[in-house]
Order: sequence, then structure tokens, then C-alpha cells
Amino acid sequence: MKYTALVPVKSLHEAKSRLAAHMTPEQRAQLMLAMLHHVLDVLQESHAFSHVAVVSADNNVLEYAQLWGAKALIEERAGHNPALTAAASREIADGTDALLTISADLPLLQRDDIDGMIEQSKRHTIVLASSSDGTGTNALLTRPPLVIPYLFGVNSSLHYQAEAKRQNLDYTIYTSPRLALDVDTIDDIHSLEHYKENSRACCSSQPAY
Repeated sequence: MKYTALVPVKSLHEAKSRLAAHMTPEQRAQLMLAMLHHVLDVLQESHAFSHVAVVSADNNVLEYAQLWGAKALIEERAGHNPALTAAASREIADGTDALLTISADLPLLQRDDIDGMIEQSKRHTIVLASSSDGTGTNALLTRPPLVIPYLFGVNSSLHYQAEAKRQNLDYTIYTSPRLALDVDTIDDIHSLEHYKENSRACCSSQPAY
């Protein structure tokens, strides 16, 4: 079974626009790149993928992606979902059996999350990982690729579930607080800081051996 991963990334000048009141454009771009680097590291650490590809219209993003060991795919079509569809079609042509499409802004992502989704994909055609509020989609693993169309956008998790039911496709929801936390707003940053503080407190309270 050949697994590959796609990571879509907006142009850096558009990165995290909802944080514009709190961060400069340069800070937002650096935040986006730092999170992308982390996600790519985790995907590569899992050793589950024949390769990891970054899809973007921004050549700077693609240069960083290659520097960090990923395949660079320039967007072939305008619009988030059409661009992903074109990229997925290329992966199918290269012989991919299963495709993970995952957000680039997941600072808490860990290898266990990736391994957990892959394990569930052995029993389910579609594995969804929702955002914290349960409406968005932070990761989508399909076997085979494009068995369901890309429906990213407002309430995408609900749309994916409805489409899976409409096509009578077997799906499951993978639940992980680390995979659920994507950073778009200042509240997300506060949640990230809170999570890290709790993690440090938990670890510091453990007895030393």
C-alpha cells in the first residue's frame, strides 16, 4: 500500500490574516513557516509515506518545502479545492493508493496522530480529523485518493460526512486534541499556550526516576 501526503499552503502574504491585528505580516509569515516545518518533520518521522508534497502558489513556500525534504507542487488550478484535486490527480498517476491531505498549521501534531489515522485507514475508506469546534477538517485520509471530492471550506467536516453517507462510503472520525488545534486566531494561540503550560506542569509533577 503506497501512502503519500499533501500539505496545502497559502501564499505567505496571505498567511494568518485573522491575526493581522496582533502580528506583523513578517511575524505571521514566520509563524506559518514554523508550523509548516513542524508538520513536515512529523510526517517524515512517521516513515509511512513514499513522499510528502507541499502544494502552494508561493514559490518561497515551495523553496522552503524542498529545503525541508518535501516535494514541491505549484498550484495548477485556481482555488483551494481545485488546486488540491489537480495535485491529487498527479499523485494517482504516480501510483498512490492512499492520500493524506493535512493542514500546515498544526503546531501540536505528533507522529502518534499520523500513525493513528493510518491504522484507521486500514479499516475505513475515509478518515477525518476535525478541527476543535468539530466543523472544520484538519486532515483527510482517503483510500483510494479522490474517492470523495475535496470539500474544504466552511463546515467541511459536516459536508464530508454528508457526502460519504450519500455515496455509501465507510468513514470514521479520528479524534485528537493535538490534531484538532489549528492556529488561525488569537484565541487559538492562547489555547496553544495553555496546552503547553498544562503539559509542562504535568511533566514537572511526575516523580523522577
